[in-house]
Amino acid sequence: MNAQDVMTSPVFTVAPDTPVRDISALLLARHISGVPVLDQGEVVGIVSKSDLLHRYEAEPGGAPPHPWWQRWVQRTAPPREYVRAHALRAADLMTREPVSIAEDLSLARVAQLLTAYRIQRLPVVRGRRLVGIVTSGDLVKALLRQAEADTASADACDDAQILARLVAELERQTWWSRAWSHVSVDNGIVMYHGMVGNEAERDAARVAAEGIAGVRGVVDERLYTIEWQTMV
Repeated sequence: MNAQDVMTSPVFTVAPDTPVRDISALLLARHISGVPVLDQGEVVGIVSKSDLLHRYEAEPGGAPPHPWWQRWVQRTAPPREYVRAHALRAADLMTREPVSIAEDLSLARVAQLLTAYRIQRLPVVRGRRLVGIVTSGDLVKALLRQAEADTASADACDDAQILARLVAELERQTWWSRAWSHVSVDNGIVMYHGMVGNEAERDAARVAAEGIAGVRGVVDERLYTIEWQTMV
């Protein structure tokens, strides 16, 4: 699946001169957590709930004052921080030059970008024009739909199919060794036999099996290598 498969379109947007109070009302009314800022059709920034919270910390009764020692070392906020904390319009509050993505970007890559940049949303652009937005919530929904689809098709997977898919997955992993371990499937139950190096490898094998549609349980009877050496 790609970004275009899960993105929200059309997108609620604001202009650089949109008042902060109007942005707050839009987020509340539409039950969204952020909104792109467009200038002549191009994305120039994003305003999120976190930006608004930072802004309202400057209001009377907002965040508590800085400790006395911090106020002594730095008596005033840096200019850019001051502007964001006292902003009255989107242009002064928004996060500038947000990371954007193309429609055909894979969801795996989308997830990587959200994690790497510690953000919750990515504008989807065609050229320089906004065509949609993908949020972390969209990825969760896509994952849920995939899990439901896997569950629906689980009964169609027989033991041979489960084994083939699992072996293919295991063979791609550096921690799996055919010389030490082997796997079988009986009535949807995956069984591991042989030897295993450590608990992390055992957990990884279990997770690999649980990720295959149709698996009803996992039994790992492998001995740790130290235990096997003691027996022989």
